[in-house]
Amino acid sequence: MKDRLLVELRCQGRTAWHLYVPVRIIGTSSVAVAAHAIVAGSVLTAGDLVTEQRDVAALPPGYLDDPKVAVGLTVARPISSGAILTNQQLVASKAVQRGQAVTLIANAGGMSVRMAGRALTDGFVNQRVRVQNLSSGKVVEGIARSEQIVEIIFQ
Repeated sequence: MKDRLLVELRCQGRTAWHLYVPVRIIGTSSVAVAAHAIVAGSVLTAGDLVTEQRDVAALPPGYLDDPKVAVGLTVARPISSGAILTNQQLVASKAVQRGQAVTLIANAGGMSVRMAGRALTDGFVNQRVRVQNLSSGKVVEGIARSEQIVEIIFQ
């Protein structure tokens, strides 16, 4: 987007004239901004973020326009106060951690079975994780759906 233009002003009156005026076009967008300095490893809350209007031409790639998207995510590296949040600064919080007790859910043929399990690997939401079924001892692979829930997918 070209942000500087030359605009011609004209008067068609008795004495015609024209004038070229340089203008700068500014488009703004709402962006999520750090309300204070945030240390790496912190899980973001609504109080960590504010919304401000900023010039689109000066926004970094991957900027977040809605602070709600960032709430619950983990900060990958320190963020200074007033900095615009980008998706490169954030990672999803782990839904399942190695050694954690989880509930395994298996859906097949309209039937749902729940059983106790133990996570063998860490996993983010919608990521594959290995889990041990505590009743059978069998190691299975499933998808972390939320905190403490792993869905077993049958092929």
